[in-house]
Amino acid sequence: MRPNLLILGGTTEATALAQAAAAEGIDATLSFAGRVERPKPQPIPVRIGGFGGVDGLVSFLTAQRISHVVDATHPFAAQMSRNAVAACRATGVPLVALTRPPWTPQPGDDWQHVPDIAGAVAELAGSPRRVMLAVGRMHLDVFAAQAQHFYLLRLVDPPDGPIPLPNHQAVVSRGPFTEAGDRALMREHRIDLVVSKNAGGTGARAKIDAARALGLPVLMIDRPALPARREASTPAEVLDWLAHSGANLGV
Repeated sequence: MRPNLLILGGTTEATALAQAAAAEGIDATLSFAGRVERPKPQPIPVRIGGFGGVDGLVSFLTAQRISHVVDATHPFAAQMSRNAVAACRATGVPLVALTRPPWTPQPGDDWQHVPDIAGAVAELAGSPRRVMLAVGRMHLDVFAAQAQHFYLLRLVDPPDGPIPLPNHQAVVSRGPFTEAGDRALMREHRIDLVVSKNAGGTGARAKIDAARALGLPVLMIDRPALPARREASTPAEVLDWLAHSGANLGV
C-alpha cells in the first residue's frame, strides 16, 4: 500500500519529518494550525488552519483518504493531540506521535513546577519582579492578572495587537537560540525569574541553560496529560513504523 501521510506540524520535528518524507517519495501533507504567520517553506504540500474538532478531522481523513497520521505538534498543543487520537480511533487510521523528550533538572537548576498556565499566573503573585516570560503569545492576556512585574517577551511574529502587559519589552526573533545569547539577553534586562513551558528539545533549551548559568530560578510549566498513543522520537523511527505497517515507501 502506498501511504498517504498527514503530518500535524508546527515543530522542528515536523519539518524534519517532512524533509524525510519528501526524500523517500512519500505522499504527505503537512498541516499547520496557523499560529505562526511566516511558516518556513516545506518540501511537501501544506495546509493551514484547524479541522473543526474531532468530527472535522474525521471528515478530512476520510475525504483525503489519509492512510497514516503523525502528530508532530508542540507538546502543549493538547487539544489537537487529543482530537488526533479520537479521530484516528474513529476511522481506524494508524497514528504515531513524533515527540521530543521533556527537559529534566540538571545539577544547578532551581525549578519550581506548576501544572499549567493558571498555576504559573498564581505563583507570580507578590512583589514586582523582572520576568522572562517564554510561553508564546497565545497566553499573554492571562498574565495581565499579575501586572506588577516587568515582562521580557520573545515572540516569533510581531504582535497583532496591543500586548496586555503594562510593563514589558517584546523581542521578535526566531530560534534556535544559544545559551550565550540568552544569558546576555537576561543580563541586559536584569531578569530574576524565567517562566517556561517544558517544551523539551534543543531549539528552545538555551533559556534554561542560561538560567542555570546565572543562578536564576525557573517556573516550569509541566506538560498536559494526553491519551495513550504510540510514540516515536525521530523521523527515522516514524519511517520504520510506516514500513512495518505495510506501507510501500517511495513506491
